[in-house]
Amino acid sequence: MGLSSKILPHNFNEICDAAVSYLHGEPFMLYPDFPTGGSIDVSKYNDGQRGGSLKIRAKIEKLDNKTLVIREIPFSKTTTSLIDSILKAIEKGKIKVRKVDDNTAATAEILIHLAPGVSSDKTLDALYAFSDCEISISPNCCVICNHRPEFLTVSDVLCRSVDRTKDLIRQELEIRRAELLEQLHFASLEKIFIEERIYKDRKFEQAPTMDAACEHIDDRLTPYYPQMIREVTKDDILRLMEIKMQRILKFNKDKADDLMARIRSEVEEIERDLANLVEVTANWYLYLKEKYGADHPRLTEIRNFDTIEAAKVVEANEKLYINRKEGFIGTALRKDEFVCNCSDIDDIIIFYRDGKYKMVKVAEKLFVGKNIIHIAVYKKNDLRTTYNVVYRDGKHGFNYIKRFNVPTMTREKVYDLTQGTPDTRILYFTSNQNGEAEVIKVTLEPTPKLKKAFFDKDFSEVLVKGRASRGNVLTKMAVHRISLKSHGHSTLGGRKVWYDPDVNRLNYDEHGRLLGEFNEGDSILVVLDNGEFYITTFDVNNHFEDNIRRIEKYDKDKVWTAVLYDADQNGYPYIKRFLMDATKRKQSYMGENPKNKQLLLTDQKEPSIRVVIEKAPGETEEMVIDTAEFIAVKGFKAKGKRIANANVVELETLEPPVEELPEPIEDETDDEQAETEPVDGADSVQDADEAEGTERPAVDEKTGQFNLFPDDL
Repeated sequence: MGLSSKILPHNFNEICDAAVSYLHGEPFMLYPDFPTGGSIDVSKYNDGQRGGSLKIRAKIEKLDNKTLVIREIPFSKTTTSLIDSILKAIEKGKIKVRKVDDNTAATAEILIHLAPGVSSDKTLDALYAFSDCEISISPNCCVICNHRPEFLTVSDVLCRSVDRTKDLIRQELEIRRAELLEQLHFASLEKIFIEERIYKDRKFEQAPTMDAACEHIDDRLTPYYPQMIREVTKDDILRLMEIKMQRILKFNKDKADDLMARIRSEVEEIERDLANLVEVTANWYLYLKEKYGADHPRLTEIRNFDTIEAAKVVEANEKLYINRKEGFIGTALRKDEFVCNCSDIDDIIIFYRDGKYKMVKVAEKLFVGKNIIHIAVYKKNDLRTTYNVVYRDGKHGFNYIKRFNVPTMTREKVYDLTQGTPDTRILYFTSNQNGEAEVIKVTLEPTPKLKKAFFDKDFSEVLVKGRASRGNVLTKMAVHRISLKSHGHSTLGGRKVWYDPDVNRLNYDEHGRLLGEFNEGDSILVVLDNGEFYITTFDVNNHFEDNIRRIEKYDKDKVWTAVLYDADQNGYPYIKRFLMDATKRKQSYMGENPKNKQLLLTDQKEPSIRVVIEKAPGETEEMVIDTAEFIAVKGFKAKGKRIANANVVELETLEPPVEELPEPIEDETDDEQAETEPVDGADSVQDADEAEGTERPAVDEKTGQFNLFPDDL
């Protein structure tokens, strides 16, 4: 029968601090620290108890856009085993990497050279998802206590260890106290024996036997027994008789009194320590930390890991094809129609002409049926992709229009976007990744009493509802044709983006700080502590540095004010106001000299700055600078304007004055005069026929695939 135990290493300094906290009755928490470094997520650590888990990640840095470097590896892994796991992921097509170099010497250094056109951010996530760059360890704190195994927490083990240490310190103090008392006892006997000259008594010198001599010494010491520490034994008397004459001749009373005083003082100190054993034990741990703590800094960073969905970061290493005639899809049908790039772990959503749809797994060859109108890679929990549909209910029923999304599905289960009436047919279908709503032109079947043969319908007037909703009645007349009149814009508005400083990542799930609402073309400005800045997209796959000073939605017209020491100008303080003409390439507003030091950066409009400078040793001067009057807005590469030929002692931005709002002015405009008559367009069958010649049909005549936008958009 075997017994498994797995207690992870912890940091020496944190153990000492936790021990002190336990002794003082304060709460504490211990987390692992590994000699290989890396980072850990302790959200499910459960204090090291059985059933908990710990996620460990390697430290991966972006050396440049084409190279990633790993300098800290997960605990229990070696550079060889880590590289092997990366190479296996590359062989399976999960990650696109050109080359992996192992430059490990005294410290780990693994260089990962990316293939052309591969995103470093996406590859970084893929390394965590498909290699041993992220592993999970399940601790199992099993110890032998009282001759039997017990499953404890790390805190329990620490508490018992501290209690044991406190008991050992108590025993050490008691042993030392007993030794000192014994030493003091004999020193007192020796002093009396020598000072009273007992060794010169005639009865002692003429004692016939050793027992008689001992009895004489015992009689002489009897008056002093009340002041003795303990009872005088025969061994004590025999020990007195062993004192050499040389020691007796050199005996010094003052030195003896001084020795006894020191012994009494040390005994009193031990008594105090025994009475305050908690503080003594705490001081012992603090002493250990002070002596050895500098050699044991924390190597493993504690942080919260974001959940990486493998389907989002896996490389599209496969190509999906479809054979519409026979009803097959798969990655092995290379002679058939190409659909899209995908991965071997993706799910595929398929819509049919009768309104049915389902989700299937990617396979080399799979029969899914005929009459397919749309096929694409399915994205779970996607509320942005919106499907715009017009369908006929039954063979001669009404025509309905609806908009819906599909956030969740069960694989191989058949769903229906219509009412399920037999002979139902999809007349128009588009898939819109950002909720676009186009305008369609509906041409009706001609009848003798038909006054208007066609009309326009804007999908933006239709609400996005659940996939099981019936939809709105588009027309009760028979429809001859539906075509696209104009492309639309997203009806979902901009996408709100949050920045989570715990994981240095963007998200759409309201974690962290809201950066704003982003539309297509908007960017994010990142300003680093070293004065570098750049812009990037609001893609959630982006990774950001740890030394971020500011991150926000980019505004090219925002004026920034900075105060810095210019090392090229004797380190004097300068003020500069500038626009951040940001690009994706990193630039710096602090100049080329790396010794330049930043004192202040603010985006406050025309700020006033209070500056205290040192004119002479012990002499300061305070000034308030209106930056708008002090210096004009220039380029970020400009040096700026010098404040003074002195060092800055204190610097702060003053709060802007509160502006009084003007009283509201009543609007006397006549609402009736402001109204305008709507202008009705003249619709005719002739105009429709002329316009249809320039419109792109909703159905691709060659493939039969319903699309909204052309492939080159």
